[in-house]
Amino acid sequence: MTELRVTPLGAGQDVGRSCILLTIGGKNVMLDCGMHMGYNDERRFPDFSYIARDGKLTEHLDCVIISHFHLDHCGALPYMTEMIGYDGPIYMTHPTKAICPILLEDMRKIAVDRKGETNFFTSDMIKTCMKKVIAVNLHQNIQVDDELEIKAYYAGHVLGAAMFEVRVGQQSVVYTGDYNMTPDRHLGAASIDKCRPDLLITESTYATTIRDSKRCRERDFLKKVHDCVEKGGKVLIPVFALGRAQELCILLETYWERMNLKVPIYFSLGLTEKANNYYKLFITWTSQKIKKTFVERNMFEFNHIKGFDRSYIENPGPMVVFATPGMLHAGLSLQIFKSWASNELNMVIMPGYCVAGTVGHKILNGQRKIEMENKHILDVKLSVQYMSFSAHADAKGIMTLIGQCEPKNVMLVHGEGGKMEFLKTKIEKEFNINCYMPANGETAEIETKHNIPVDISLNLLKRECSLTSSALEPPDAKRPCVLHGALVMKGNKLQLIDPAHAFRELGLEEHHLRFTCTVSIDEEGPVTQTVDKIYQLTKSKLKNYPVQYSNDGSITVSESVLIKVSGDEESKDILVSWSYQDEELGSYLLQILRTSLTT
Repeated sequence: MTELRVTPLGAGQDVGRSCILLTIGGKNVMLDCGMHMGYNDERRFPDFSYIARDGKLTEHLDCVIISHFHLDHCGALPYMTEMIGYDGPIYMTHPTKAICPILLEDMRKIAVDRKGETNFFTSDMIKTCMKKVIAVNLHQNIQVDDELEIKAYYAGHVLGAAMFEVRVGQQSVVYTGDYNMTPDRHLGAASIDKCRPDLLITESTYATTIRDSKRCRERDFLKKVHDCVEKGGKVLIPVFALGRAQELCILLETYWERMNLKVPIYFSLGLTEKANNYYKLFITWTSQKIKKTFVERNMFEFNHIKGFDRSYIENPGPMVVFATPGMLHAGLSLQIFKSWASNELNMVIMPGYCVAGTVGHKILNGQRKIEMENKHILDVKLSVQYMSFSAHADAKGIMTLIGQCEPKNVMLVHGEGGKMEFLKTKIEKEFNINCYMPANGETAEIETKHNIPVDISLNLLKRECSLTSSALEPPDAKRPCVLHGALVMKGNKLQLIDPAHAFRELGLEEHHLRFTCTVSIDEEGPVTQTVDKIYQLTKSKLKNYPVQYSNDGSITVSESVLIKVSGDEESKDILVSWSYQDEELGSYLLQILRTSLTT
C-alpha cells in the first residue's frame, strides 16, 4: 500500500491561483503556478513558504508543470523562479511557452508601470524564467529523471492547453488544468487515453452547470449585439487575449459578412493582434475545420475587425469592442467600462467566468453602484449580459472525462466549495469511487493499491495452462488461475520460473511430494483387460492431455499422474498417484475412475 499526497496552494475550493503540490512515489511535482485576479496584495501569489521556509525550492521540487498560458495558471512563475528561487525543470507545450511571456509582460506593465506596484518581477526576470522552460509535444513521453515520467494530452480550452499524466513506477496521476469537452469554432475537444490513473485531478469551475445548445447561445449573442448597435449603443465584450476573443471574433466576422453590416468592430491593439499571429503559427493545435480551410482562407485574417485605439472610446455612434482583460479587473476593458457605464443604450457582455472581487463579478451579481479606486462610486446604467462562452468543461463534460480515463480516485480543484460538494456526491454515486476536494493548505492523502509485475517463463506458462484448465475445456483467458513456480528476483525484476529450473540454478536437490490413492473394484478378467479399459476411458475424458501406455502396464497422464493396476481374476486395486502441482488433475481423474468403475 502506497499513498499519494496532494496539497493545493491555490485553487482548493477556489477559482484562481492554481498551484497544486503533488507527492508521488517520493517525487514532488508542482502542477501550475498561477496568480489570483481578485487580490492586489501578497495573497495574489501562492504561499511558497509552505514548500520551504528558506525559499530554496529547487531541492524540494523535482519539476513544475504548467497546463496553459492563462495567468491564473502561470502568473506566479517568474515570481517563484526568480524572486523566491527555483532552478529545476519547468514543462509546458510549445504554444504555451510562446504565449506565456507576452501575457506575463502585459500583466507586469499594468501592475508596475501603471499602478506603481513594488515587489513584482521585472521584464528580465520573465526572460530568465522562460529560459528554464522545456517545451513538450502532445503524447510525448518525457523522462524527467530515472523514475519520473510525464505525458501531455490535448485539452481544448485555449491554444496549447494540455492535460498531463504524471507517472512514477506503478503510480500515476492525471492533472487536467482547464479543459473543454466540446469542440468550438477554433479549437477541438479535449481527449485522453483510457490510462486508468490512481488519481484524476480535475477542474470543476462549472461543477453544477449543464450548458444549453451552443448554437442557441451563439444566436442569442448575435441578436443582442445586433439589437444594441441598431439602437445606436456601444457593446463592450471583455475577453482575455486568447481563447474567447478568437471564438467570438470568428462568430461576429462571419455574421457581419452575412448581414453586410457596417458598424465598426475593434479589438485591443497589440496583444490580441500578437495572439492571432500565434494561432496562425500553431495552426495544428486548432479545430479540424480551421485546419482544413487554412490553405484557402485563414480564419484569423479578419476583414471587419480592426485594431482599437484609446482615442476611440469617446467616439460617437455604435461600435463593438473586444477589450482585455476578461474580468474587468484592470486595463483597457475597465477603462472603457467606466466611460460607457453611465449610458443605458450601451451594453457589456461577459462571455466567461469572473473571479470574486473583480468588477465583472460584482456587476454580474447585480451591483449597480461600484466603488472604484479613490472611493469614487461608479453608476452602472448600461445593460449587463452574461453569456457563457466559457471554454471550461461543464458538469456533463467532467463526467465524460472521468468515464474516458477511468481513474481509481477523483479530486476536484478550481471551483467553488458548494458546487464541488454537489459534483463530489454525483461522482461517488455514479462511478463508485472516492472523490476529494481539499481546501487551500489542506493535504489529501490517497492510498493506492498496485499489482507487482512478474515475468513468467514461457515453458512454465505452457505447462501450467495445460494443468490448471478444466480437463474438458481449454484455459479461459478471463478467469484467474493459480500458477505453481519459484519466484526469483534478478536485479530489479521478479521472475516466476519452473521450480526444477530454479533448483538447477541454485545447485539444490529437489524434494518431490506426491499424493497416492487406491480405488478397489470387483471386476473379473485379467489385469491387462482392466488397464486397457482405464486407458480408453482416460483418453476419452481427458482429450486435452497426453495419455501414455507404458511397457510395464502403467498409464501416465501429462507426464506426472501415474495409474497402476494390480490384483487377481476377481478383484483389482487401481493406484492413482500425482504430484502436489497436479492436485486438480489428479483429483479429477480419481473422480472419473470412481464414478465409471465402481458403479
